[in-house]
Amino acid sequence: MANVVDSSGWLEYFTDSGRASLFAPAIEDAENLMIPVITIYEVCKKVLRERGENDALQIASMMQTGQVIDLDSALALEAMRYPLPMADSLIYATAMRHGATLWTQDEHFKDLPQVRFFPKNPATGA
Repeated sequence: MANVVDSSGWLEYFTDSGRASLFAPAIEDAENLMIPVITIYEVCKKVLRERGENDALQIASMMQTGQVIDLDSALALEAMRYPLPMADSLIYATAMRHGATLWTQDEHFKDLPQVRFFPKNPATGA
């Protein structure tokens, strides 16, 4: 089964947070991992701001262990149909196009099909 990991999951994984283990199975299964190019941008942009260019470039290299999925006009048109912010729409459209499961902790994905949602606060589900 193909997997796509949302930017927040990658950040948890790279910071080795207490939630990294939730996303590790998808990230470490490189054979079934698809990485939307917008995810590389989002993760590396945050790392660049917080830790500098060298760390951002190392992260970018590590994120290319799976199949990188480029953005094209057809994907942009598929993404516009989802009631999500732009980057999230593109990430979700990528997962849907490839029949992949989206792994995320972002609440606005939680009720969408083919989403493996990990609530940040399990008591409230949010």
